[in-house]
Amino acid sequence: MIRVGFYRWRTKRLIGFTLIEIIVSLAILGILASIAIPLYAGYIDKARTETCIADIRSISSALTTFFADNSTYPDSLAEVGYATYRDCWGKNPYQYLNIKTAKSKGSMRKDKFMVPINSDFDLYSMGKDGESASPLTAQKSRDDIIRANDGAYIGPAYAF
Repeated sequence: MIRVGFYRWRTKRLIGFTLIEIIVSLAILGILASIAIPLYAGYIDKARTETCIADIRSISSALTTFFADNSTYPDSLAEVGYATYRDCWGKNPYQYLNIKTAKSKGSMRKDKFMVPINSDFDLYSMGKDGESASPLTAQKSRDDIIRANDGAYIGPAYAF
């Protein structure tokens, strides 16, 4: 007996996404990205700030050790091995001023009452913008990471 094949003809269904489904999914991804990217950038800035604070603490500790050994603070960060050390934004070296040997008191960092914030030495990072001014109230100094009150405060200038 010969069997003849039986073929069914059915309509072909294309598997895929419609244009509307693709547009909706792209819109959802765009909304999620617009929320996530600024949060991520904020976390990066906070991490860099914390890194600068830790760096200033370690440099301050090295300067204090130098003072304990020599009864004077160094004239530059090169004497304690931090001359080429860059801040956490990688733009500028950390700024240091020995207040006892400073030629002019105008270069000392000052608070909103124009009172020097340290009596031993100034140590700070010039912040994200890489610019700084002597008074902390200046717009250029708002993002600086500073050491103030002879090391009792280390953090952003805007919070001091």
